[in-house]
Amino acid sequence: MISLVLAMVWTRRGQSLTLALLALLAVAAAVASPAYLAAADRAVAAGQIATATPAERGIVLSAAQDDRIGNDGNPGFSDVGAALADLPGFDYRYSAEVPAIGIEPDNRNASRVVFRQDACPHLRIVAGRCLIGEGEVVIGTATARRLRLAAGAAITLTFAKSNNSDANPLWLPDGKPKRLYVAGVYDVPTPGDAYWGTHGYFTAVPGRGPGEPVFLGAATLADFDHGRTEMAIDGTAGPAALDIDHLPQLRAGLERLKVASSKLGPAVQVNTNLPYLLDRIDAGRSNARLLVPVMAVPLVLLACFSIFLAVSYGAQGRQPELAIVALRGNRWWSRWWLGTGESLVAILAGAAVGCVAGQLLVDAVAAARFPGVGVAAGWSSLRYAPIAALAALAAAVLAQRRQLASPVATLLRRNPAHTNGPRSFAFEAVVVLLAVVAGVQLAVSGGTLEGIGLLAPALTVLALSLLAARALLPAVTGYGSRALGAGRLGPALAGFQLSRRPGAQRLFALLVATVAVAGYAACAVDVAARGRDVQAGLGVGADRVLSVDPVYRSQLLHAVTAVDPGGRFAMAVARLPSSAADEPLGLAVDSRRLAAVAAWPGGGPSAREVAERLRPDAAAPVVLEGEDLSVDVTTIGMTKGRELKLLVAVSSVDGLGDALVDFGTLRHGRSTYAQRVPVCRTRCRLNGIEVTIATNDTAVTGRVVLHSLGTINPVRTIAQLGDVSRWRIGNLGRLAADPAGLSIDATAPGGLPTGIWVRPVDAPFPLPAAYAGAAPASSVTGLDAKPLPVRLAGRLPAVPRLGDHATLVDLDYADRLAVDASPALDPEVWLNARAPADVVERLSAQGLTVVGDTRSEQVRRGLAEQGPALSLYFYFLAGGLSVLLGAGALVLAAAVDRGRRVEDLSALRTQGLRRPVAGWATLWTYPALVAIASVAGVLIAVAAWALTGWALPLAGQNPPPLPLPAWPRLPVVVLTAAAVFILLAAVAVGTGRDLYRRIELWGQP
Repeated sequence: MISLVLAMVWTRRGQSLTLALLALLAVAAAVASPAYLAAADRAVAAGQIATATPAERGIVLSAAQDDRIGNDGNPGFSDVGAALADLPGFDYRYSAEVPAIGIEPDNRNASRVVFRQDACPHLRIVAGRCLIGEGEVVIGTATARRLRLAAGAAITLTFAKSNNSDANPLWLPDGKPKRLYVAGVYDVPTPGDAYWGTHGYFTAVPGRGPGEPVFLGAATLADFDHGRTEMAIDGTAGPAALDIDHLPQLRAGLERLKVASSKLGPAVQVNTNLPYLLDRIDAGRSNARLLVPVMAVPLVLLACFSIFLAVSYGAQGRQPELAIVALRGNRWWSRWWLGTGESLVAILAGAAVGCVAGQLLVDAVAAARFPGVGVAAGWSSLRYAPIAALAALAAAVLAQRRQLASPVATLLRRNPAHTNGPRSFAFEAVVVLLAVVAGVQLAVSGGTLEGIGLLAPALTVLALSLLAARALLPAVTGYGSRALGAGRLGPALAGFQLSRRPGAQRLFALLVATVAVAGYAACAVDVAARGRDVQAGLGVGADRVLSVDPVYRSQLLHAVTAVDPGGRFAMAVARLPSSAADEPLGLAVDSRRLAAVAAWPGGGPSAREVAERLRPDAAAPVVLEGEDLSVDVTTIGMTKGRELKLLVAVSSVDGLGDALVDFGTLRHGRSTYAQRVPVCRTRCRLNGIEVTIATNDTAVTGRVVLHSLGTINPVRTIAQLGDVSRWRIGNLGRLAADPAGLSIDATAPGGLPTGIWVRPVDAPFPLPAAYAGAAPASSVTGLDAKPLPVRLAGRLPAVPRLGDHATLVDLDYADRLAVDASPALDPEVWLNARAPADVVERLSAQGLTVVGDTRSEQVRRGLAEQGPALSLYFYFLAGGLSVLLGAGALVLAAAVDRGRRVEDLSALRTQGLRRPVAGWATLWTYPALVAIASVAGVLIAVAAWALTGWALPLAGQNPPPLPLPAWPRLPVVVLTAAAVFILLAAVAVGTGRDLYRRIELWGQP
C-alpha cells in the first residue's frame, strides 16, 4: 500500500509538490506568527532602551548631610547597599554639591560647587587643564567669559545659605572663605549624556546665561568649610542591566529597592524613571501581541482553505481512480488510505519543511529589520506547528469526504455534482453568523481585541469572500449564455468552464480572500504610517521644538524676533494656564509666523487664514521711554483706613523683562509719585494701570484722577491720557472724561478682590481665539491666570501640539492683555526645516537658555521602534504569504483541470473550432477570474477595514488626542490590488499558455 501511494505521488509529482508547498506555507505561517512576536518583543525592548532618557536609564539616591551638626543617627547610603547589590550591571558615581558665593558680582545667585566622580573624562578642556591637586577648580566657558576669568586665575569661594526672603532673595556667607585656583576652562560635549544624570547641572540660572557648575576634587571639597551638602549616588544602567532577556529580574530588583528605601523614611530619596521605561516596553509588547494575531489568523485560515481547495480539486481529477478502488470492494480503511494517502504524504512533507522555513523566514526579516537584536533562542515558535499540520491534514481529509463516501456511479459521472448543496450553504451561513457575532462583540467591547473579537477581521474577510463567490456563478452563467447567444463562442466557453466546475466558486473565494488579506494589510500599514507622521508632525508642533528656561513673554518674543526678524523659520510659543479641569488646553503663538513654522492639520482653514483671524489690526501700544516712571495723581473721596494704591504693569520692548511697579499708597489730594524700573531703561510697553485697596478693609470708596503718566529722564508723558476711548476698564470700576486727565471711579462697596485694571486699547477685545473640539465658553484663562473674554475666530481639526480639544490665541495680543509680570508658562521656540544649524547659539546670545530639543524626525524614528510599527512588518510578510497561497492554489487547480479541458477543447478543435476562439477559452479563463477576484477583493478589504480597522491599536494603547487618519489612501489600496493582480494574472496566463500548447499538440504523433 505504501509503495502504491508513493508511486501515485511520483506519478503526479507536480501536483504533490504544489500541495506540499501549500502545506509548507500553512505551517510556515503558523510558525512565523509566534516567531515574529518573539523577535518583535526583543525589538520593542531594544528600541525603547535605545531612545530612553537618562532618567529612565538610571537611579539617583540623594541625601542631605551637614557635617557641622552630624547626622543624628539618620540612615545614609550604606543602608540601601544590599538593595543596590540586587541590581547588577549598574555603574555608580558619587557626587556632592554645595552653594557658594564669591565670584559673581552680587549675591543674588550662588555658584553651584560640585564634586562628581570621574568628571574630567566627560568634560572638554578648552583652556588650561583638568583637576589634579587640592585647591583647584574648573569653570565653564560662559562663566569665564562673563567674569573675565582664565586658567591660572585665583578666586575665593565661601559657603553660602539663603536668607529665605521672597521679597529680596539673597545668599549670605556661612563659612570661611577659601582661596582656589582656576586650573582650566571647560565645555560639555554632551550635556544630555547619561553620565550627568538628572541633576540639571547645565540648566541656566535666570539672567545668568547657561548654567555651569564650578567643579572641584574630593580633597578640595573636604577642605572647604561648608554646611549642608546635597549628596547623591547615581546608578546608570549598563548593557547587562538592560539586557532584553533579564528585564523581569530588573523590575523585581527595583521593587526590592523601593521597599528598602521606604523603610528609611525621608532621609534618603530614591528617584528613578526606570519603571516607566519598563511599563512602556510592556505596553509596546502588548500592542504587538494584539496586532500580529489579527493578521496571523486570516493567514492560517487562508492556508487551510487553499489546502482544502487544492485537495478537493485533486480528488475531483482522480475520481475515475477512486471509482475503480470502490468497484474492487476494498475495505474502508484501504479505500481511505488509497484515497487520502497521496495528499497526506505531500502535506506531511511540506509541514516538516514549513517548521524550518517559517523560523528561517522570520530570522531573515528580523536580521533585516532588527539588526543587532536577534531572535530569542528556543523552540517556542514551533508550538503551533503541530496544530497547523493537523489543521492541514483535517482540511485534506474533509476535502475528499465526498469522493471517499460516494458510490461508484457518482464517481464515474463525467460532470460531478455541484458543491452548492445544503451542507455548503450551512457552512457559509455559520461563517457569516460567526463574523456577525465577532463584529458585534468588537463593537460592544469598544474595540477590545479579545476572544472572538480578535477573529473579527479574519471572519469578516472570509464571510464576505464566500458571499462574493456565491454571487459569482449566476453572474458567470448569465454572461456565458449572453455571449453564446451573441455568437461570441470564446467568452461563452470560458464562462461555462467556470460555471460548470464545482470548485470554481471556492477557487474564486480563495482568490478574493487573497486579495482582501493583502489589501487589509496594506490598509493597516498605510494608516499606521500616516498616523506616525501626524504624531511626529502635528503632535510635536513643528519640525523642531526648543524648550527654554522660564523667561518673560516679552523676552521670548523679542529674542525670537531678533534671531529671525523676517519670520522665516522661528516662532515664539507659550501655554495658556488652565484654571479648571474641564477647560481645554490653550496655546499662545506668534501668529505672524504661524503659516511659516507650525505643522498644520488638514481638513480645516489654512494656517495663513487662521493667523489673519487671530491677529486683526489693532492700535499701537502705549510706550514709555526711560526707567524713571512718574505719575501725577489726585485722589478724591477716600476715607481713612480705606486708602488706595496704584500699580502699573509694564513690559520691556527690548527684551529686558516685565515688571509690576508699585507706586505705593496714594495720599489725599494731588501728588506725584515716582519709581525706578530697570527693565524700562530703554523702552517699555504699558500693559495696565491698577487701582486697588491698600488696607485689609473690603469696602472701597473714592475716585482717582490721573493727570499724567510718563518718564522723568527724558521728560515724556502719555499723550491723550484723558481720552476715554483709548482705555478699557474692568467690571468693578468706571472711567469718565475729566478736563484734568483720566478719571477712575473706584467706589466698590463689595471690595476689590482683584483690583480695578485700566488697560490701553492696543489689542482686540474680546481676544480672537481659534479652537478645536467643543467651543470654549465666553472666556478662557489668560496668560496672567485671569479670565480672558474671547471671540471665536474659527474651528480647527486640531491645535498643533495640543490636539483635538484646545484653543489657540495670538501670543503678542494675549501678552498685552496680561498684567501679571510673570514668566511664560512652558516657553518654547518652534522651528521649521529652514532654521540655521547654529540657531541654539543665536537664541542663547539673546538670553534664552535651551533646555530641551525635540525634533519631529526623532519622534518619528522613536514611533517606528514602538510595538505598533514593529508589528506591522508582519503584515508585509502575511500579505506576501497570502499571495503565494493564492498562486499555489491557482496552479494546482489549473493542473487538475488541464486533462479534462485538453480533451474537451481538442475535440472541439477537431470539429472545426477556430484557433482564436480556442485561445480565448484557454488563455483568458483564469486571468478573467483573477481580474474579477481582484476587484471584489479590494472592495472586501475596504469593507472589512471599515468594520474592524478602527479597533486596531495602531497608535498604541493610549492614542494621543490628535486627528489620526482612519482611512487608507486610495492610491495605496489600488496599487496593492494592482500588484496582487499582476502576480496572480502572470500565474494564470502561464497556466493558460501551457494549456493552449497542449491542445495544439493533442493527438499529434
